[in-house]
Amino acid sequence: MKKREKQEPTIAPGIDDDEELEQNATKEEIARGDYTEVTTLSYDEVAPS
Repeated sequence: MKKREKQEPTIAPGIDDDEELEQNATKEEIARGDYTEVTTLSYDEVAPS
């Protein structure tokens, strides 16, 4: 059994993080399994009235 090496995420210099990282995977990428599932947690605080 081959041991997996820990891989750190990498981004090319000059890439626009927000735009690039918010893109959805294409159907072809999903079919290849070349995507990452993302869960967004949002804390919505309402000030007392």
